[in-house]
Amino acid sequence: MGKKYLVLFIILFFQIGFAQDETIFSGIIVDSKTQNPLENVVITIQNSNLTQLTKFNGKFELHSSIAGEQLLLVHSQGYKDLLLKIKSQFGKRIYLGILQLEEVFSDETPAALITLLDSDFSEDNSTSEMTSGLLQSSKDAFMQASAFNWGQARFRVRGLDSENGTMMLNGMTMNKIYDGRPQWNNWGGLNNVLRNQEFSVGTAASNYTFGGILGTQQIFTRASLYRKGASLNFSGSNTTYSWRAIGTYASGMNASGWAYTISAGKRWAEEGYFEGTNFNADSFFLSVEKKLNDKHSLNFTGFYTPNSRGKNSANTNEVVDLMGEKYNSYWGFQNGKKRNAKVKNVEEPLLMLNHYFKIDDKTNLNSGIMYQFGKVGNSNIDYQNADSPDPVYYRKMPSYFSSLYAKDKGEFSGEFTPDYENAEKNRISFLANPQINWNEMYFANQKLGQNGFEPSKSHYVLYEDRTDDRTFAVNSNLNTEITPNISFDGGFTFKKLISHNFQYLLDLLGGEYFEDIDPFYKGNLSQSDLQNPNRQVKKGDIYGYNYDLLANTLDVFTQFKFTYNKTEFFLAQSYSQSNYQREGLYQNGLYATTSLGKSDKVNFENFGFKGGFTYKISGKQLLFFNLAHLTRAPSLRNTFSNSRLNNAVVDGIESENISSAEANYVYRSPKLKLRFTAYYTLIKNTSKTSYFYAEGIFDKGGGYDPTDAFVSQTLTKLDKKNTGLELGFEYQVSSTVKTTFSAAFGNYIYSSNPNVTITNDANRAKDGAKTTFDFGPAYLKNYKQPGTPQQAYSFGLEYRDPKFWWLGANINYLAESYIDVSPISRTSQFYINPANGFPFPEATFERGNELLKQEKFDPIMLLNISGGKSWRIHRKYVGLFASVNNLTNLLYKTGGFEQARNANFRALNQDVSSGTPSFGSKYYYGYGRTYFLNLTIGL
Repeated sequence: MGKKYLVLFIILFFQIGFAQDETIFSGIIVDSKTQNPLENVVITIQNSNLTQLTKFNGKFELHSSIAGEQLLLVHSQGYKDLLLKIKSQFGKRIYLGILQLEEVFSDETPAALITLLDSDFSEDNSTSEMTSGLLQSSKDAFMQASAFNWGQARFRVRGLDSENGTMMLNGMTMNKIYDGRPQWNNWGGLNNVLRNQEFSVGTAASNYTFGGILGTQQIFTRASLYRKGASLNFSGSNTTYSWRAIGTYASGMNASGWAYTISAGKRWAEEGYFEGTNFNADSFFLSVEKKLNDKHSLNFTGFYTPNSRGKNSANTNEVVDLMGEKYNSYWGFQNGKKRNAKVKNVEEPLLMLNHYFKIDDKTNLNSGIMYQFGKVGNSNIDYQNADSPDPVYYRKMPSYFSSLYAKDKGEFSGEFTPDYENAEKNRISFLANPQINWNEMYFANQKLGQNGFEPSKSHYVLYEDRTDDRTFAVNSNLNTEITPNISFDGGFTFKKLISHNFQYLLDLLGGEYFEDIDPFYKGNLSQSDLQNPNRQVKKGDIYGYNYDLLANTLDVFTQFKFTYNKTEFFLAQSYSQSNYQREGLYQNGLYATTSLGKSDKVNFENFGFKGGFTYKISGKQLLFFNLAHLTRAPSLRNTFSNSRLNNAVVDGIESENISSAEANYVYRSPKLKLRFTAYYTLIKNTSKTSYFYAEGIFDKGGGYDPTDAFVSQTLTKLDKKNTGLELGFEYQVSSTVKTTFSAAFGNYIYSSNPNVTITNDANRAKDGAKTTFDFGPAYLKNYKQPGTPQQAYSFGLEYRDPKFWWLGANINYLAESYIDVSPISRTSQFYINPANGFPFPEATFERGNELLKQEKFDPIMLLNISGGKSWRIHRKYVGLFASVNNLTNLLYKTGGFEQARNANFRALNQDVSSGTPSFGSKYYYGYGRTYFLNLTIGL
């Protein structure tokens, strides 16, 4: 009996002794509006390893052996972080009271989560929406500015395209194999159910993947993570859509181990901000979880977000001067309603099953399978033996007679005889008929019969460039704590893609049938499919081109993280395999021997390494550095040079080579939050394929007649260098007033002279003639990368009243944005006269530099204001949010591109010298003054 008391005495002695060396902090976390306790809120002492989660009743108890004054960080998804000063008193229990967390207004912000921009519907959607306005969860002042203030000017963080970031859903990578980018249309209207996220900036460590150099965004849709309750959202806007309604309900986990979350929404507009941009989108979401036992849980996620939207045209200065910046050439009236010819339709349902396995308190294994299928279609008008239906076709514009009339007097003769009389006639005609004439196309597709006009062979039809993808994926991710200071993350993802690409006839426009031929060629060369020659296709038929792209990818990563009191560091490695193949389903007449059947497989094997080091200066300050070097397979899109017609692989295609480094200083206190970052990125050996019609591109003296052609252009060995600084500053002036300042200063350039290869299918008409031509290097080195402001600054002031209303204003300055230049104009071929094969005698170095100088857009100043108010009415939460962007209604260009049609010096010089060039650069414009209004009701 004495021994028993002795053991109890020893245990009690050590417990008392240990308690003397620690402080116990306790409290209760509640929602500031509902006053309900919050479960699973993360409580941690900043820059330390001490972490605790609140219980179901909101209570927490944190044992700390750290001496002196520290900062207690309270973090929960969907709420503003709370930072409290605490001071250790060893041997004592300190009760911090009831701590209230304020819900963020992310669901009520106009750019929050999903807003589809015009760029989202382009063929080359490279905007890095992941860090410039979509699915944004970071509380960092800089990231908030880039998302909600700079995004309207197409700002890209660090100048990087979205394929450089990794977007994940429950551990599964969602970047498309085709172009490496997320398909943003798949996430529309799911705002309320995509809040549970983790976000790592740049090359910082992620628990779920090796990641990209832009960052990693992980979205969790596990049903038990959603707060129990229902909400309704009603919104009005004058941007992409006019109206929006979303309803969401989460059940919470019941006693039987079941939880589910459902959401449904609708967004629509007869016409968006730009003319003729109709919009119609639905969203349906379901997540169901079954907790099998304390170790195993299964979760099913499914969503379906069909959407359709009329596109908006890029316009030349000539067109904008005549019609204004809202003008859109893609639509026309039909039966009194606006009908857009270029509409993007997306229907890609996703099904995912996840298994969560808690092996023990230190190890978790999460695995999943995914199947995504459906279609993406981009409509357009096809026509044969008829005039172009495009209202801004160059022959219909005044500039045709004021700048290009000379070409009728002798090809590239250098003569210039403006015809101002006919230019004026074209101007009057265009102003009278500035839109697509649908009735005229219907009339052209009919003939006069015994009973009046009857359907005949269609000269005009409406078709879709269709992609029907089927993607199967499986992944598994292991996270374990090896020792208190060392943890391991590892996993793999396997994807299999079957992508069916074809031309799909939507509407015969009153006609009877359409011929499946290319009228620019004769005989067998004109046939889309030699196995079915001279086909007469009708609505719902495939024609033109028809092929599959097949791909298999495997990604594996491992990561070790080491955590100590003053330092942290990590090391990560990745390995990937990719194999691509094209299978032609048509035997094209131009490429009879290389179009049908499967191509050889194209294989890529890649590695990556990255690491980071963090030094904790104090509880408020830290320094961290990250380095990464990796190789990456080219996208499926850029691997085949002419995939619509043949199996040819881009000559010299190879994996991209990427290096990145960043240094960061972070300061966080209850009043001041600051991040300063310097970064460097080098991306080498990229490739890019594009298509256009070029005049004067081939040397007539070399036997190529005509010298004009519709060509495909492939760039290889293109290098990009991005360097810059980022600053995010937030200061809480008082309990109600907060000020923010953010700055981005970058220099994004091309750092090589890429090789240009041109493919001219028309040369197949000549026996034995080659179709691929090496134009040598395009002198792009030190040209600026296009599509984003390289400098951006934002100053904000916000007032939040204790009675739950707030008002904020931001003024933003964005500069150093450049146009996308034409590579073919920067080759030596540009100075060669295609009529005789000799250099143009009038071409001078000085004039060439003037013509080829990259256009820089004017800087812009945007003023945004926003505010909100919330109430509790009969235990229900009601929130009202309103914002006005670009309050001064500034007209500004967000991007643009040089037309490549004038492919030689004389043609471009003559066109530009006219003052109203027919083939001048085309521009995209930002929104003028816009508003957003949102009402949220929490039930």
